[in-house]
Amino acid sequence: MLRNIAILGTGGIADQALAPALREVEGARLWSVLSRDRDRAQAFARRHAAAAPRSAHDTLESLLADPDLDAVIVATPDGLHAGQVIAAARAGRHVLTEKPMAVSVEGGRAMVQACRDAGVQLGVGYHLRWHAGHRKMLQHIRAGGIGTLRHMRAHWTFQAADARDWRAQRENASWWSLSAVGTHCLDLIRWVMVPECGEVVALAGIVSREVWNGPHDETAIVTLRFESGATAEFCSSVLIDAPSRAEVYGSDGFIRCEDTLTRFGAGTIETREGRLDFDVCNPYVGEIRDFLEAIEHDQPPEVDGGEGLRNIELLAQVSK
Repeated sequence: MLRNIAILGTGGIADQALAPALREVEGARLWSVLSRDRDRAQAFARRHAAAAPRSAHDTLESLLADPDLDAVIVATPDGLHAGQVIAAARAGRHVLTEKPMAVSVEGGRAMVQACRDAGVQLGVGYHLRWHAGHRKMLQHIRAGGIGTLRHMRAHWTFQAADARDWRAQRENASWWSLSAVGTHCLDLIRWVMVPECGEVVALAGIVSREVWNGPHDETAIVTLRFESGATAEFCSSVLIDAPSRAEVYGSDGFIRCEDTLTRFGAGTIETREGRLDFDVCNPYVGEIRDFLEAIEHDQPPEVDGGEGLRNIELLAQVSK
């Protein structure tokens, strides 16, 4: 069954990742797009061949009123997610929202409840789970390839030119580096660790804001402990131009991922025994395909609203 999907937002992630990925997913097509600027919406719709007779919208109400629309992908600033997701759910549309799903725990809970009440699926876009190398890494871990899980570390940073990024402002965000990349590190750690190590039972964070002295984190260091006693840590920053890395340590081995924490599906993954080979593929395609399967089979997507909410709950503890 062909599903008509709208994208809310026309920024870089929508333009460079989500819309191109939609073209690669069988059973999905870009139907319409929302932007505050109608001209920008029209340009985006033309560029990505949106299929609706009226494909460009500058109000959410007009976009959701289309009876042929099945689902929306929310790729707007964080502070807009809750209101847009709740409106889409009440209109009977399934939702895949970019991360983090909300700027507050209360907002996240309201999103989950609205989708539950409307009987629509809610997914959260943590594309790193769909990196082919990460999935192969997880298979290796689950098969006992490094023994009992003991520790995991993730490092994902970039260098912002200034503090004009919307994530650096109070209006549409609660976090900066944590919103841009830290939330991904946290999700990756939970994906690997929680099934074997249990839930996070302790968390501590250090946040630095001293370069631009804004309201949100420029660098964050977060440590976690799980029910089993296993531990994890991650660093996110907008101040450091450095390669990304993720490491997993077990009682009988280790895994080291180099430059896999990106929008793309490349990088290298090493174990004590040698390299894990994998096919490079677009992780956003897997993310959207999983979302479609959730709709078709009336089942939660792999990263559902509950998991997205747990991420927000932990981020909120970091920034206290």
